[in-house]
Amino acid sequence: MFDVTDKTVVITGGAGVLCGAMAKQLALDGAKICVVDYDKSKAQQLCDRIKADGGFAVPAHANVLEKDQVQKAFDTALEAMDHVDVLINGAGGNKKDATCAPPKTFFELPDEAIRDVFDLNCLGTILPSQVFGRHMAQRSRGIIINIASMNAIRPLTNIAAYSAAKAAIANFTQWLATYMAQRHSPEIRVNAIAPGFFLTEQNRFLLTDEKTGELTARGKTIIEHTPMNRFGDPQDLIGTLIWLISDASRFVTGTVIPVDGGFSAFSGV
Repeated sequence: MFDVTDKTVVITGGAGVLCGAMAKQLALDGAKICVVDYDKSKAQQLCDRIKADGGFAVPAHANVLEKDQVQKAFDTALEAMDHVDVLINGAGGNKKDATCAPPKTFFELPDEAIRDVFDLNCLGTILPSQVFGRHMAQRSRGIIINIASMNAIRPLTNIAAYSAAKAAIANFTQWLATYMAQRHSPEIRVNAIAPGFFLTEQNRFLLTDEKTGELTARGKTIIEHTPMNRFGDPQDLIGTLIWLISDASRFVTGTVIPVDGGFSAFSGV
């Protein structure tokens, strides 16, 4: 029921911390992986590691905001794997310039930074869904998994653009799930994973002190509001991911699944 052997999986942002862990584990479990990333060298390095461990992986370069590049990545995946069963929209992230951490206020955030963050997360999910979704519609089956966030459920302070973009992804997930099932095939499922707090390069500056490595006040608040009392580890996402890819979730579509150590369940009192 939870078997992913020979599933063909494309992961955008695939060379990142979280998606890299997904790629490695899925390959170990027998899936075929196409790692799509803006950084060619990181994608190649990850694929080399996967192949060294006996897995199947091919790299593809793409800026997910350029549809022609996404199409070329699709062509690469199709040539290497014949078809695509699963698209994981993992490309995304925040940037410091779009964060209104003191002393910077919301009113001073550069419009370019806001646009960059919103586009990367929202449009960077929609465009690959168009390219790979067409292929799934033609085959009348497929799985799309978007990466939302706790911000999609409970907006967080200081990161207005990122919160808005992730909320948009949660809404788009529900919309696309309905569209694909009604217009094309009920065998096409679309869901999202909403990770809680995982230490990555994008958020490390907010959660830990650069000099000491100790938790910042924000980092401490997060831990205090996470009943499991820790940040997530990339491996913590794998079980939910495999469930959503496998036949175990064949009647699940249009959902946003929190993987957050209880953060979204805790009121703070």
